[in-house]
Parts: sequence; C-alpha cells; structure tokens
Amino acid sequence: MTDTPDPIQLGGAPGSPYTRKMLALLRYRQLPYRFMILNRDATDMPKPPVALLPTFWFPDGPGGSLQAATDSTPILRRLEREYAGRSAIPSDPALALLDELLEDYGDEWLTKAMFHYRWHYRDDIERAGDVLPRWRAITAPEATIAQLKRQFSERQISRLRYVGSSPETAAVIEDSYRRFLDAFDAHLREHPFLMGARPGASDFGVFGQLTQLTHFDPTPMALTLARSPRVFAWVDLVEDLSGLPVAEDGWLPRAEMAHALRDLLAEVGRTYVPVMLANARALAQGAERVETEVEGRPWVQQPFPYQGKCVRWLRESWQRLGDADRAALAPLLADTGCLRLFEG
Repeated sequence: MTDTPDPIQLGGAPGSPYTRKMLALLRYRQLPYRFMILNRDATDMPKPPVALLPTFWFPDGPGGSLQAATDSTPILRRLEREYAGRSAIPSDPALALLDELLEDYGDEWLTKAMFHYRWHYRDDIERAGDVLPRWRAITAPEATIAQLKRQFSERQISRLRYVGSSPETAAVIEDSYRRFLDAFDAHLREHPFLMGARPGASDFGVFGQLTQLTHFDPTPMALTLARSPRVFAWVDLVEDLSGLPVAEDGWLPRAEMAHALRDLLAEVGRTYVPVMLANARALAQGAERVETEVEGRPWVQQPFPYQGKCVRWLRESWQRLGDADRAALAPLLADTGCLRLFEG
C-alpha cells in the first residue's frame, strides 16, 4: 500500500459521466490527483489503445514510464488494491456483489438514459453542442465552435444505435428513468447512499450518470427537479465527499439489504438484465442485432462487446462467492429478476 502517494494523473471532461464518477471517487478517498482536460492539457501524455474518458496514467512499476489506462470499473478496483483507507468496496462479500451489480447498472443502463436525453431532444442537442466543444477550446472563435458543434453532434447522434436509443425504445428508456428516480428517492429517505451510511462503487457509478441527467441536460434536469428534488440534491452532495466521516459499520447490514435495495434491484431486473442477456446472446451467436423485449415492448440495438465483458465479470464475481453468500443473495436476486444474469 502507498502511504504518501504522488498525484494520480487523469484526463477527461466535465461532460463525461465516467470522468465525474472517478473524480468524485478520488475526492472521497482523499487521494491526491492531477486532472487534465483531455485533448487540451494532456497532449503530451501516452495514448491509450482506445481513446476513452477518463484516461488514467499509472507508472509501469516503481520509477517506470507512464502507461495509459481506461475503463472506470477496473481502475476503481486497482485503486482499492494500491491505496489504503476509505474503501468504496463493501466488506461483506454479499453486499459487495450487489454493489458491483448496481455500479454496472449505472455504468451500462443509466448511461442509456443520459445518452438518449442528450441526443434525442432538440434543446438538449443544442445545449450539448454549444457547451461541450468549449471545454477544450474556450477561446476558440465562434466559427470554429460552430464547426466543432456540428462535427461532435453528428458523431454522437450516429452512436445512438449502440446505446439502443431510437423512437421505438424512447418510451422504455424514459419510463425506466422515472421509475429509477422514484425508487432511489424512496431509498434516500432512509439511507444517504446506496450502500448505507457510506458510499460504494455503485454510488459513484450512479452519481456519474446523474451529473449529466440532473445538472446539465435540460430535459432530464427538469424531470428530476419535478419528480425528485432529493435525488437532485444528492448529486450535489456526492460531488465532494472528502470530508465525510467514514465508519466500518457504515455499510448496510446483511439483514437490511433486501428491504433497502429490493425496489432498485427490481428496476435492474426489469430493464438492464434482459438487455444485457440479449446482448450477450447476440455476441455469442455473431448476430448483427440485439433483439429482445423490455416490459413487453421491443428493444433493438447493435451488439456492444464491452457489455458482454460486464456480464462475464459479474458472473465471475458470483462464482467467487462462498456457498453461504450465494444462498443469502439468491432469494432477493430471484425475486427481483436479477438472478438469471448470473446463471449462464
């Protein structure tokens, strides 16, 4: 473990939910960091194989050269291994499995709502196009910004097919977001975080997407404020938890997991689970389209290989649990429609 770490270096952007997820995590864990706007401040840093936000740079061993790393989920766990204190992984293996599942729900399902609202509605498209390019070119002439706005908007809208956002799936995504707000609002009436009195990885995964849904994009922002000011306020609080007192007994007790998380897990089982399973089947079969039903309505998108990895990682975590831990979780997961995700 590192006692006096050098600043962790990362590059990203304010409009990236995964950047915001990891910045909030670093603040909560009180880890020193140096943040750079990618493609503006980090031009001399090593490039990752695939350009993703955020990008971290870690030394390749003591005194080694910097190596680029992306993907918030494994990076979060790398930080757990390398830096002690204020962990974001519950100590109870059963709760840790639920935390991992809810983190992935935030990363892979709530992101569909974020992407959908941003690039489906005209007001949201205009705001994103006006603001996002300026984060890395704040002094650029208006003609340059107009060109960047057009290029960026066209590129992002073209990616909707990978997310699954379309006129046919819009109602599925938006109904799911409203149900999530209701379930999360009810949860926050009893617990300040998903994982109890202290945040887990799931809190940061959900937070990252909500920074955009509640505080940037106008359509979901208005919806959130009308439906759950509590969730809106929670996002403000999680932005910087560096001063939060943390106690080991702050995690949800095992006896309270079902009561606290049942409604949220029911939403996970209703939407995220069937889509993730359909995507995994499509990848295994070499299909060109993912086709399934969510709440009796059709869902179609292009296969997404990364989400196939997510299913595999979750199943591996399930298999690493002891028999008693799996037995403790099985009734709750079965009741909420989530157990089938782990049965492949």
